[in-house]
Amino acid sequence: MGKNQSIYSKINYTLFIAAPIIAILLLYFQPLNTTHSANALFAVAIWMALWWATERVPLSITALLPIVLFPLLGIMNGKEVSSTYYNYIIFLFIGGFMLALGMQQWNLHKRIALKIMMLTGTSPARILLGFMSATAFLSMWISNTATTMMMLPILLSVIISLEDLYGKKEMQKYSIALLLGTAYSSSIGGIATLIGTPPNPIFVKIYAINFPKAPEISFSQWMLFALPMSIVMFVAIYFFLYFIFVKKQSKHWKQNSNVINFEQEYLKLGKASYEEKWMGILFISAALLWVTRSSINIGSFHFTGWASLFPWPKFFNDGTVAMTIGISLFLIPSKKKKGHKLLDWEKMRDLPWNIIILFGGGFALAQGFKTSGLSEYIGTSMQAYAQVNTFVLILLATTIMVFLTEFTSNSASTTLLLPILASLAIGAKVNPLLIMVPATIAASMAFMLPVATPPNAIVFSSKRLKIADMMKVGFFINIFAILLISLMTYYFLPYVFGF
Repeated sequence: MGKNQSIYSKINYTLFIAAPIIAILLLYFQPLNTTHSANALFAVAIWMALWWATERVPLSITALLPIVLFPLLGIMNGKEVSSTYYNYIIFLFIGGFMLALGMQQWNLHKRIALKIMMLTGTSPARILLGFMSATAFLSMWISNTATTMMMLPILLSVIISLEDLYGKKEMQKYSIALLLGTAYSSSIGGIATLIGTPPNPIFVKIYAINFPKAPEISFSQWMLFALPMSIVMFVAIYFFLYFIFVKKQSKHWKQNSNVINFEQEYLKLGKASYEEKWMGILFISAALLWVTRSSINIGSFHFTGWASLFPWPKFFNDGTVAMTIGISLFLIPSKKKKGHKLLDWEKMRDLPWNIIILFGGGFALAQGFKTSGLSEYIGTSMQAYAQVNTFVLILLATTIMVFLTEFTSNSASTTLLLPILASLAIGAKVNPLLIMVPATIAASMAFMLPVATPPNAIVFSSKRLKIADMMKVGFFINIFAILLISLMTYYFLPYVFGF
């Protein structure tokens, strides 16, 4: 293991050093038969891709390269490239995280999780269902990384209680099911909303950059398509884990009301505080405002969104809602902490500013693809794919993204591939949503390796899982996810998005 790690480290370091050298060579030789700016953008994209893959410097630092390199190489002027780093998608993400920080500060997230597990029960199958349900629901609204971090201590306390009663060997397989179920449900819950996982808001902005005249992708529209897929994935993973790890365990389970008492843990929280009640009101308000902002038209069904009540409905977006709720957190006073509000600026230090900068770098790269003419060049080069069956293109894009994300950050993978897929869609003469949406969702569907997603890494850090355990289960779930995403995109997505 040590020798393999050393070889990997050397390869990783070599690629890190080679990245700027490769970029300089590409600039000199101009391999693409197109403009200087398109060749320059190609060189920068290769440099950023290699640095994102090696992670020798923080992902967010690599994301800042366009601010320096785009003006230097004549791709975009400094004013234009800098302005791409902040937009309504960034504020949607910031507002969503502010809400999540408030929920965590006042323990509302823990109350929700324990309440769900109280409702599901204490048999082996029901405990697994409880943890997966709580994690999936929370990760729709809170970062899947934060959700998994919150659930892990509760999960480990349950596993330790069971091990004390039945022994570690007897509980080994069941603990694997609980750990994997929590990590996987965090990822599949995240795909259901635009704020659940970073690739989703990245897609919305890159799509808008590449197709500025296309209708906006709203929170409700995304949820209409992604939530059913999330539910199907949830059910499939639950039964998969149940039949492999839990079914035999159920036969030997001894009923003991003192082993796991979620009700007792819930009672320890006491009555919901003034702050928790306010957080609950704001949480529900945010969800309702996001879902009902824009009008929904599916077949004969028509729903008029609240934005239509104003003379200027197009002035509102999901970022407006997010920041309205976020600002409210700084206005409502706390009773427990005199002189404080539901959220204070000190708590904002926990906001993942590195991810926000990574978003900005991705948007800059996407804008660079368009401004430099590289998108047009790729689209023209892809004309040969116009004859390829649309379903095959969807399947190919989904498969590439799923397995690429096993080895790289899902945010980096999405940022890098989506502009290319937009060009591919133009070249193949298919609606870009048919290629870009499944690739975006696929970026969160990597289940085989600890490095694939933050939830995988967090549960792996418990030292109760082996990579082999994750790979055996994850491979089959990956294949199922690829097929499900491809089929639902081909048959259901046009119906939801109205084309």
